[in-house]
Amino acid sequence: MNNSIRVNCTKKNLKQIRDFVSEYLGQLALSDILVNQIVLAVDEICANLIIHANHEDPTKYIYLTITEPKNAVQFEITDNGLAFKSTDYKEPDLHEYVRMGKKGGVGIALVKRIMDKVEFTSKDGANACLLYKKIK
Repeated sequence: MNNSIRVNCTKKNLKQIRDFVSEYLGQLALSDILVNQIVLAVDEICANLIIHANHEDPTKYIYLTITEPKNAVQFEITDNGLAFKSTDYKEPDLHEYVRMGKKGGVGIALVKRIMDKVEFTSKDGANACLLYKKIK
């Protein structure tokens, strides 16, 4: 089974990423709920990279690699766009967002609730997001 994919930075490729992740996870005997949560988390990170880090530039690419360390599944998403500064990230007040009817801005918080570990790194113009989920 292929464990990596490269797509150019257009939103239309998000479906290809979701399908790729779903197909890969489908072989791991996970519950449908868990598969859907993980697909959502990966999709959210990829969407942020495509839209915010790479400005939907079809000449740029993101790379997704799935590995299976012991009793877990790991997703490494890399690109060469603008780096996400996790030190500047402030968790949104979800109750306040709902009260105000605000849309957007909660994706990273959702990803952090779904995944067991979320790491962002950047070095020499190359960025990586590592998503880790225990599965057994």
